[in-house]
Amino acid sequence: MSSPEVIALGEVMLRFDPGEGRVRTARTFQVWEGGGEYNVVRGLRRCFGLRTAVVTALVDNAVGRLAEDLILQGGVDTSLIRWVPGDGIGRTARNGLNFVERGFGIRGALGVSDRANTAVSQLRKGDVDWHALFAAGPRWFHTGGIFAGLSDTTVDVADEAMAAARRHGVTVSYDPNYRPSLWTDRGGAERAREVDLRLARHADVVVGALGLAGPYPGAVHVRADQVPEALAEVADLLPEAKVLATTLRGVPSAGVNDWSSAAWSPATGFVAGPDMPGLHVLDRIGSGDAFAAGLVYGLLTSAPGPEDESTAGSGPADGRWSAKAPRHRPLGRPASQHAPLRRPAAEPLTGAEPTGAPVTTARLERALAYGTAHGALAMTTPGDVSMASLAEVEALVAGGSAAVRR
Repeated sequence: MSSPEVIALGEVMLRFDPGEGRVRTARTFQVWEGGGEYNVVRGLRRCFGLRTAVVTALVDNAVGRLAEDLILQGGVDTSLIRWVPGDGIGRTARNGLNFVERGFGIRGALGVSDRANTAVSQLRKGDVDWHALFAAGPRWFHTGGIFAGLSDTTVDVADEAMAAARRHGVTVSYDPNYRPSLWTDRGGAERAREVDLRLARHADVVVGALGLAGPYPGAVHVRADQVPEALAEVADLLPEAKVLATTLRGVPSAGVNDWSSAAWSPATGFVAGPDMPGLHVLDRIGSGDAFAAGLVYGLLTSAPGPEDESTAGSGPADGRWSAKAPRHRPLGRPASQHAPLRRPAAEPLTGAEPTGAPVTTARLERALAYGTAHGALAMTTPGDVSMASLAEVEALVAGGSAAVRR
Protein backbone atom coordinates (compact mmCIF):
# COMPACT_ATOMS: atom_id res chain seq x y z
CA MET A 1 0.00 0.00 0.00
CA SER A 2 1.24 3.51 -0.80
CA SER A 3 2.01 5.89 2.03
CA PRO A 4 -1.13 6.99 3.87
CA GLU A 5 -2.55 10.44 3.28
CA VAL A 6 -4.30 10.61 6.65
CA ILE A 7 -3.15 8.99 9.91
CA ALA A 8 -5.07 8.68 13.17
CA LEU A 9 -3.80 7.91 16.66
CA GLY A 10 -6.31 6.17 18.89
CA GLU A 11 -7.79 3.05 20.41
CA VAL A 12 -9.66 0.47 18.33
CA MET A 13 -12.14 -1.54 20.39
CA LEU A 14 -14.55 -4.33 19.58
CA ARG A 15 -18.13 -3.11 19.80
CA PHE A 16 -20.75 -5.65 20.89
CA ASP A 17 -24.17 -4.63 19.57
CA PRO A 18 -27.35 -6.37 20.87
CA GLY A 19 -29.38 -4.95 17.98
CA GLU A 20 -32.82 -3.86 19.13
CA GLY A 21 -32.37 -5.48 22.55
CA ARG A 22 -30.59 -4.62 25.77
CA VAL A 23 -27.06 -5.49 26.79
CA ARG A 24 -28.22 -6.95 30.09
CA THR A 25 -30.64 -9.41 28.44
CA ALA A 26 -28.78 -10.16 25.20
CA ARG A 27 -27.97 -13.69 24.08
CA THR A 28 -26.28 -12.73 20.81
CA PHE A 29 -24.25 -9.71 19.69
CA GLN A 30 -23.17 -8.31 16.34
CA VAL A 31 -19.48 -7.39 16.52
CA TRP A 32 -18.05 -4.24 14.94
CA GLU A 33 -14.81 -2.36 15.38
CA GLY A 34 -14.76 1.24 16.51
CA GLY A 35 -12.94 4.05 18.24
CA GLY A 36 -13.37 7.82 18.14
CA GLU A 37 -10.14 8.61 16.32
CA TYR A 38 -10.07 5.42 14.23
CA ASN A 39 -13.61 5.97 12.95
CA VAL A 40 -12.45 9.13 11.19
CA VAL A 41 -9.78 7.44 9.08
CA ARG A 42 -12.04 4.46 8.48
CA GLY A 43 -14.66 6.80 6.99
CA LEU A 44 -12.05 8.64 4.96
CA ARG A 45 -10.89 5.33 3.49
CA ARG A 46 -14.15 3.49 2.98
CA CYS A 47 -16.42 6.33 1.91
CA PHE A 48 -14.07 8.95 0.53
CA GLY A 49 -11.31 6.77 -0.91
CA LEU A 50 -8.29 8.31 0.79
CA ARG A 51 -5.35 6.18 1.87
CA THR A 52 -5.39 6.02 5.66
CA ALA A 53 -3.65 4.31 8.57
CA VAL A 54 -4.16 3.99 12.30
CA VAL A 55 -1.51 4.10 15.01
CA THR A 56 -2.71 1.95 17.89
CA ALA A 57 -1.72 -1.03 20.03
CA LEU A 58 -3.39 -4.42 20.39
CA VAL A 59 -2.61 -7.55 22.36
CA ASP A 60 -1.44 -10.27 20.00
CA ASN A 61 -4.16 -12.83 20.65
CA ALA A 62 -7.31 -13.98 18.87
CA VAL A 63 -9.30 -10.97 20.08
CA GLY A 64 -6.66 -8.55 18.84
CA ARG A 65 -6.49 -10.34 15.50
CA LEU A 66 -10.28 -10.07 15.19
CA ALA A 67 -9.94 -6.31 15.60
CA GLU A 68 -7.19 -6.34 12.97
CA ASP A 69 -9.40 -8.31 10.58
CA LEU A 70 -12.20 -5.77 10.95
CA ILE A 71 -9.77 -2.90 10.41
CA LEU A 72 -8.51 -4.58 7.24
CA GLN A 73 -12.08 -4.98 5.98
CA GLY A 74 -12.42 -1.21 6.32
CA GLY A 75 -9.35 -0.71 4.13
CA VAL A 76 -7.28 1.04 6.80
CA ASP A 77 -3.53 0.30 6.81
CA THR A 78 -2.63 -1.87 9.81
CA SER A 79 1.15 -1.67 9.44
CA LEU A 80 1.41 0.92 12.23
CA ILE A 81 -0.26 -1.27 14.86
CA ARG A 82 2.01 -2.04 17.81
CA TRP A 83 1.50 -5.68 18.79
CA VAL A 84 1.91 -6.47 22.49
CA PRO A 85 2.52 -10.06 23.67
CA GLY A 86 -0.37 -11.54 25.63
CA ASP A 87 -0.12 -13.45 28.91
CA GLY A 88 -3.24 -15.54 28.35
CA ILE A 89 -5.51 -13.79 30.87
CA GLY A 90 -5.05 -10.04 30.28
CA ARG A 91 -3.16 -9.30 33.46
CA THR A 92 -0.43 -7.29 31.74
CA ALA A 93 -2.48 -5.90 28.83
CA ARG A 94 -5.90 -6.34 27.25
CA ASN A 95 -7.89 -5.36 24.18
CA GLY A 96 -10.77 -2.93 24.68
CA LEU A 97 -14.41 -4.02 24.51
CA ASN A 98 -17.45 -1.76 24.20
CA PHE A 99 -21.05 -2.91 24.72
CA VAL A 100 -23.47 -0.43 23.13
CA GLU A 101 -27.25 -0.19 22.99
CA ARG A 102 -28.65 1.96 20.18
CA GLY A 103 -31.58 3.31 22.20
CA PHE A 104 -35.16 3.79 21.05
CA GLY A 105 -37.76 6.48 21.70
CA ILE A 106 -37.38 7.77 25.25
CA ARG A 107 -34.58 5.26 25.98
CA GLY A 108 -31.27 6.80 24.99
CA ALA A 109 -28.21 5.03 23.65
CA LEU A 110 -26.04 3.34 26.29
CA GLY A 111 -22.36 2.48 26.20
CA VAL A 112 -20.63 0.19 28.70
CA SER A 113 -16.92 -0.02 27.99
CA ASP A 114 -14.41 -2.54 29.33
CA ARG A 115 -11.16 -0.85 28.41
CA ALA A 116 -8.92 -0.40 31.47
CA ASN A 117 -5.31 -1.59 31.19
CA THR A 118 -5.51 -2.01 27.42
CA ALA A 119 -2.41 -2.29 25.28
CA VAL A 120 -2.95 1.12 23.72
CA SER A 121 -3.41 2.80 27.12
CA GLN A 122 0.15 1.76 27.94
CA LEU A 123 1.76 3.54 24.99
CA ARG A 124 4.54 5.89 26.07
CA LYS A 125 6.58 8.67 24.53
CA GLY A 126 9.28 7.20 22.34
CA ASP A 127 7.31 4.06 21.43
CA VAL A 128 6.52 5.45 17.97
CA ASP A 129 9.06 6.98 15.57
CA TRP A 130 6.97 10.02 14.66
CA HIS A 131 9.80 11.62 12.71
CA ALA A 132 9.97 8.68 10.31
CA LEU A 133 6.19 8.47 10.10
CA PHE A 134 5.65 12.12 9.19
CA ALA A 135 8.75 12.35 7.01
CA ALA A 136 6.97 9.91 4.66
CA GLY A 137 4.63 12.75 3.71
CA PRO A 138 1.11 12.22 5.07
CA ARG A 139 -1.15 15.22 4.58
CA TRP A 140 -3.21 15.05 7.77
CA PHE A 141 -2.93 13.71 11.32
CA HIS A 142 -5.92 13.24 13.62
CA THR A 143 -6.26 12.37 17.28
CA GLY A 144 -8.53 13.29 20.15
CA GLY A 145 -9.56 13.35 23.75
CA ILE A 146 -10.68 9.73 23.88
CA PHE A 147 -7.14 8.53 23.23
CA ALA A 148 -5.75 11.17 25.59
CA GLY A 149 -8.23 10.08 28.24
CA LEU A 150 -6.99 6.49 28.37
CA SER A 151 -4.06 7.23 30.70
CA ASP A 152 -1.54 9.86 31.71
CA THR A 153 0.98 8.37 29.29
CA THR A 154 -1.37 8.66 26.32
CA VAL A 155 -1.66 12.41 26.96
CA ASP A 156 2.10 12.64 26.51
CA VAL A 157 2.01 10.43 23.40
CA ALA A 158 -0.65 12.62 21.80
CA ASP A 159 1.34 15.75 22.63
CA GLU A 160 4.50 14.21 21.18
CA ALA A 161 2.72 13.11 18.00
CA MET A 162 0.91 16.40 17.37
CA ALA A 163 4.06 18.45 17.92
CA ALA A 164 6.00 16.20 15.53
CA ALA A 165 3.29 16.50 12.89
CA ARG A 166 3.40 20.29 13.11
CA ARG A 167 7.19 20.27 12.74
CA HIS A 168 6.81 18.29 9.51
CA GLY A 169 4.14 20.60 8.10
CA VAL A 170 1.34 18.04 8.46
CA THR A 171 -2.13 19.43 9.11
CA VAL A 172 -3.31 18.40 12.58
CA SER A 173 -6.88 17.94 13.81
CA TYR A 174 -8.14 17.24 17.31
CA ASP A 175 -11.56 16.27 18.69
CA PRO A 176 -12.06 16.72 22.48
CA ASN A 177 -14.76 14.00 22.48
CA TYR A 178 -15.27 14.15 26.26
CA ARG A 179 -16.16 10.84 27.92
CA PRO A 180 -16.80 11.24 31.68
CA SER A 181 -15.97 7.59 32.38
CA LEU A 182 -12.38 8.11 31.19
CA TRP A 183 -11.75 10.93 33.65
CA THR A 184 -13.66 9.92 36.79
CA ASP A 185 -10.55 8.88 38.73
CA ARG A 186 -8.14 11.20 36.91
CA GLY A 187 -9.29 14.67 37.91
CA GLY A 188 -12.71 14.72 36.29
CA ALA A 189 -13.96 17.28 33.80
CA GLU A 190 -11.52 19.96 34.95
CA ARG A 191 -8.55 17.73 34.18
CA ALA A 192 -10.07 16.78 30.82
CA ARG A 193 -10.35 20.45 29.87
CA GLU A 194 -6.75 21.09 30.92
CA VAL A 195 -5.59 18.24 28.68
CA ASP A 196 -7.83 19.31 25.80
CA LEU A 197 -6.47 22.85 25.81
CA ARG A 198 -2.89 21.57 26.03
CA LEU A 199 -3.38 19.34 22.99
CA ALA A 200 -5.76 21.49 20.95
CA ARG A 201 -3.15 24.25 20.84
CA HIS A 202 -1.20 21.98 18.46
CA ALA A 203 -4.21 21.65 16.14
CA ASP A 204 -4.97 23.45 12.90
CA VAL A 205 -8.53 22.08 12.93
CA VAL A 206 -10.55 21.40 16.08
CA VAL A 207 -13.64 19.24 15.59
CA GLY A 208 -16.24 19.23 18.34
CA ALA A 209 -14.97 22.66 19.33
CA LEU A 210 -18.03 23.41 21.47
CA GLY A 211 -16.64 20.81 23.86
CA LEU A 212 -14.15 23.49 24.89
CA ALA A 213 -16.80 26.09 25.69
CA GLY A 214 -17.38 26.89 29.34
CA PRO A 215 -15.14 26.23 32.36
CA TYR A 216 -15.18 22.46 31.82
CA PRO A 217 -16.85 19.91 29.48
CA GLY A 218 -20.59 19.80 29.97
CA ALA A 219 -20.64 22.86 32.22
CA VAL A 220 -22.80 24.89 29.87
CA HIS A 221 -25.56 24.04 27.44
CA VAL A 222 -25.01 26.09 24.29
CA ARG A 223 -28.25 27.02 22.55
CA ALA A 224 -28.24 27.26 18.77
CA ASP A 225 -28.37 31.06 18.85
CA GLN A 226 -25.34 31.09 21.19
CA VAL A 227 -23.10 28.99 18.94
CA PRO A 228 -21.41 31.92 17.12
CA GLU A 229 -20.43 33.55 20.41
CA ALA A 230 -19.33 30.24 21.93
CA LEU A 231 -17.08 29.41 18.97
CA ALA A 232 -15.59 32.91 19.12
CA GLU A 233 -14.76 32.35 22.80
CA VAL A 234 -13.07 29.04 21.98
CA ALA A 235 -11.13 30.79 19.22
CA ASP A 236 -9.71 33.19 21.81
CA LEU A 237 -8.33 30.16 23.66
CA LEU A 238 -6.77 28.69 20.50
CA PRO A 239 -5.23 31.56 18.52
CA GLU A 240 -3.34 29.20 16.19
CA ALA A 241 -6.44 27.30 15.04
CA LYS A 242 -7.35 27.64 11.37
CA VAL A 243 -10.80 26.03 11.67
CA LEU A 244 -13.13 25.31 14.58
CA ALA A 245 -16.04 23.04 13.71
CA THR A 246 -18.89 21.44 15.60
CA THR A 247 -21.99 19.37 15.14
CA LEU A 248 -25.29 20.63 16.57
CA ARG A 249 -27.79 18.07 17.73
CA GLY A 250 -31.25 18.27 19.24
CA VAL A 251 -32.63 15.01 20.62
CA PRO A 252 -36.44 14.88 20.68
CA SER A 253 -36.03 11.10 20.94
CA ALA A 254 -33.37 8.44 20.37
CA GLY A 255 -34.84 7.78 16.92
CA VAL A 256 -35.36 11.38 15.77
CA ASN A 257 -32.62 14.00 15.98
CA ASP A 258 -32.25 17.55 14.73
CA TRP A 259 -28.86 17.54 13.03
CA SER A 260 -26.75 20.47 11.90
CA SER A 261 -23.24 21.90 12.04
CA ALA A 262 -21.26 25.12 12.20
CA ALA A 263 -17.70 26.35 11.94
CA TRP A 264 -15.46 29.33 12.52
CA SER A 265 -12.19 30.46 11.00
CA PRO A 266 -10.17 33.67 11.40
CA ALA A 267 -10.82 34.60 7.76
CA THR A 268 -14.55 33.90 7.67
CA GLY A 269 -15.83 34.23 11.19
CA PHE A 270 -18.90 32.12 11.91
CA VAL A 271 -20.23 29.89 9.11
CA ALA A 272 -23.49 27.96 9.46
CA GLY A 273 -23.67 24.44 8.08
CA PRO A 274 -26.57 22.46 6.64
CA ASP A 275 -29.70 21.94 8.70
CA MET A 276 -31.49 18.58 8.93
CA PRO A 277 -34.36 18.79 11.42
CA GLY A 278 -36.31 15.63 12.19
CA LEU A 279 -33.62 13.22 10.98
CA HIS A 280 -34.61 9.61 11.62
CA VAL A 281 -31.82 7.75 13.41
CA LEU A 282 -31.07 4.04 13.60
CA ASP A 283 -27.74 4.29 15.46
CA ARG A 284 -26.17 7.62 16.40
CA ILE A 285 -22.88 6.21 17.74
CA GLY A 286 -20.01 7.34 15.51
CA SER A 287 -21.94 10.08 13.71
CA GLY A 288 -19.68 12.81 15.07
CA ASP A 289 -16.65 10.90 13.80
CA ALA A 290 -18.36 10.53 10.41
CA PHE A 291 -18.89 14.30 10.42
CA ALA A 292 -15.18 14.78 11.10
CA ALA A 293 -14.28 12.49 8.18
CA GLY A 294 -16.47 14.45 5.78
CA LEU A 295 -15.11 17.75 7.06
CA VAL A 296 -11.51 16.61 6.56
CA TYR A 297 -12.34 15.35 3.07
CA GLY A 298 -14.01 18.62 2.18
CA LEU A 299 -11.03 20.66 3.35
CA LEU A 300 -8.47 18.41 1.66
CA THR A 301 -10.18 18.26 -1.71
CA SER A 302 -11.45 21.78 -2.27
CA ALA A 303 -9.80 25.05 -3.04
CA PRO A 304 -12.65 27.10 -4.55
CA GLY A 305 -11.92 30.48 -6.04
CA PRO A 306 -13.52 33.84 -5.28
CA GLU A 307 -16.37 33.09 -7.66
CA ASP A 308 -17.50 30.34 -5.30
CA GLU A 309 -17.93 32.65 -2.32
CA SER A 310 -21.67 32.48 -2.91
CA THR A 311 -22.49 28.79 -3.15
CA ALA A 312 -26.26 28.77 -3.12
CA GLY A 313 -28.00 27.29 -6.11
CA SER A 314 -31.14 28.77 -7.60
CA GLY A 315 -33.62 25.95 -7.07
CA PRO A 316 -35.44 24.83 -3.95
CA ALA A 317 -33.94 22.10 -1.78
CA ASP A 318 -35.48 18.64 -1.92
CA GLY A 319 -36.76 17.52 1.48
CA ARG A 320 -35.08 18.85 4.59
CA TRP A 321 -31.58 19.43 3.29
CA SER A 322 -30.19 22.96 3.41
CA ALA A 323 -26.56 23.45 2.48
CA LYS A 324 -26.57 27.21 2.21
CA ALA A 325 -28.03 28.75 5.32
CA PRO A 326 -28.37 32.20 6.86
CA ARG A 327 -26.08 33.01 9.77
CA HIS A 328 -27.29 32.47 13.34
CA ARG A 329 -29.99 30.08 12.14
CA PRO A 330 -31.64 28.15 14.99
CA LEU A 331 -31.98 24.41 14.68
CA GLY A 332 -35.28 23.20 13.30
CA ARG A 333 -35.84 25.96 10.75
CA PRO A 334 -37.55 24.43 7.68
CA ALA A 335 -34.89 23.89 5.06
CA SER A 336 -37.20 23.76 2.06
CA GLN A 337 -36.74 27.50 1.57
CA HIS A 338 -32.98 27.09 1.14
CA ALA A 339 -31.09 25.83 -1.88
CA PRO A 340 -28.73 22.86 -2.10
CA LEU A 341 -25.04 23.49 -2.27
CA ARG A 342 -23.59 24.09 -5.71
CA ARG A 343 -20.50 21.99 -5.27
CA PRO A 344 -17.25 23.20 -6.81
CA ALA A 345 -15.38 20.41 -8.53
CA ALA A 346 -13.16 18.51 -6.12
CA GLU A 347 -9.47 19.15 -6.56
CA PRO A 348 -7.14 16.15 -6.76
CA LEU A 349 -5.21 15.43 -3.60
CA THR A 350 -2.31 17.63 -4.60
CA GLY A 351 -3.75 20.96 -3.54
CA ALA A 352 -2.66 23.15 -0.67
CA GLU A 353 -3.41 22.24 2.92
CA PRO A 354 -5.76 24.26 5.14
CA THR A 355 -2.62 25.64 6.79
CA GLY A 356 -1.31 26.91 3.46
CA ALA A 357 -4.42 27.94 1.52
CA PRO A 358 -6.97 30.53 2.60
CA VAL A 359 -10.07 29.13 4.25
CA THR A 360 -12.86 30.88 2.37
CA THR A 361 -16.53 30.83 3.28
CA ALA A 362 -17.24 28.66 0.25
CA ARG A 363 -14.54 26.19 1.18
CA LEU A 364 -15.80 25.92 4.74
CA GLU A 365 -19.43 25.56 3.64
CA ARG A 366 -18.43 22.74 1.31
CA ALA A 367 -16.55 20.95 4.09
CA LEU A 368 -19.50 21.35 6.47
CA ALA A 369 -21.85 20.00 3.81
CA TYR A 370 -19.78 16.86 3.32
CA GLY A 371 -19.38 16.38 7.06
CA THR A 372 -23.05 16.87 7.88
CA ALA A 373 -24.20 14.59 5.06
CA HIS A 374 -21.76 11.83 5.98
CA GLY A 375 -22.72 12.05 9.64
CA ALA A 376 -26.42 11.88 8.76
CA LEU A 377 -25.94 8.82 6.58
CA ALA A 378 -23.85 7.11 9.27
CA MET A 379 -26.85 7.33 11.58
CA THR A 380 -28.96 5.26 9.17
CA THR A 381 -26.90 2.08 9.62
CA PRO A 382 -25.73 0.10 12.68
CA GLY A 383 -22.22 0.18 14.09
CA ASP A 384 -19.67 2.90 14.81
CA VAL A 385 -18.38 3.05 11.25
CA SER A 386 -19.99 4.52 8.17
CA MET A 387 -21.43 2.33 5.42
CA ALA A 388 -22.11 5.31 3.12
CA SER A 389 -20.59 5.79 -0.31
CA LEU A 390 -19.22 9.02 -1.74
CA ALA A 391 -22.01 8.99 -4.32
CA GLU A 392 -24.60 8.85 -1.54
CA VAL A 393 -22.94 11.70 0.34
CA GLU A 394 -22.80 13.87 -2.77
CA ALA A 395 -26.40 13.07 -3.65
CA LEU A 396 -27.49 14.23 -0.20
CA VAL A 397 -25.36 17.36 -0.47
CA ALA A 398 -27.04 18.09 -3.79
CA GLY A 399 -30.51 17.77 -2.26
CA GLY A 400 -31.24 14.06 -2.65
CA SER A 401 -34.18 12.35 -1.01
CA ALA A 402 -34.99 8.90 0.38
CA ALA A 403 -36.84 7.85 -2.76
CA VAL A 404 -36.15 4.31 -4.01
CA ARG A 405 -33.31 4.12 -6.56
CA ARG A 406 -33.66 1.48 -9.27
